[in-house]
Amino acid sequence: MDERLKQVLLLGREHYAKRDFEKAEELLREVLSASEDRFADVHDMLGVICHSRGNYVQAERHFERALSINPAYTEAALNLAVTYNDRGKYDAAREVYTRIKGSPMGTVQTLDPFARGKLANMHADLAQAYADLGLTREAIGELEKGVTLCPTFADLRTRLGNMLHHENDLEAARVQYEAAVGARPEYVPARVKLGVTLLALGLPNDAEDAWQRALAIEPDNAQAKMYLRMLQQTRSKESLRAMPVAKKAPGSG
Repeated sequence: MDERLKQVLLLGREHYAKRDFEKAEELLREVLSASEDRFADVHDMLGVICHSRGNYVQAERHFERALSINPAYTEAALNLAVTYNDRGKYDAAREVYTRIKGSPMGTVQTLDPFARGKLANMHADLAQAYADLGLTREAIGELEKGVTLCPTFADLRTRLGNMLHHENDLEAARVQYEAAVGARPEYVPARVKLGVTLLALGLPNDAEDAWQRALAIEPDNAQAKMYLRMLQQTRSKESLRAMPVAKKAPGSG
């Protein structure tokens, strides 16, 4: 490879790392057109780009080519399994995934973020299927797997928190909601659900703070407004009950 093409490949990888797929694709395809079809990662990156646009057929070809160049390329194998699954090729996906699990390199730590995200969402879909059948504990198990893969996915943590709350595991639910807020502070659903859980744990002041913070981000959030109104009404009734009853003066009526 000449120096100019080396620079093209380097720039293509840099743009891909920044998720600037338009520029990355142009440069990576230039590498391929120069008969430099020997870089497995070039095909893996192009496969991810095609998959992100819903072009699963082309993505599949790139991932398969990446594996033909480097059969031990774990990320490409997992990306191929995900793509097979998206295309309804479930047996092929299962075969590739089984092969990955049997590989010493097949660990979560070695996976590309794209692959981890796709796997996490597959666990979330399976969790929903379990939940629809009333198998809540199994659904929780799948969501926990998804959160392990992608701990910063606030929506997955919130869904897991909802399941745990449903099972009355309030402390565990609180942990998930707080982690969701920590990962994505602007994610209002987690703040609203956190408030509900805090109230159930007997912490009305903390619950109020969670809902106020939700409204600071999303002033028209109907749920947060409703919960705050309910809390204020409850406090008003409690204040009235706590007021001393006026005694009649001696000799009056």
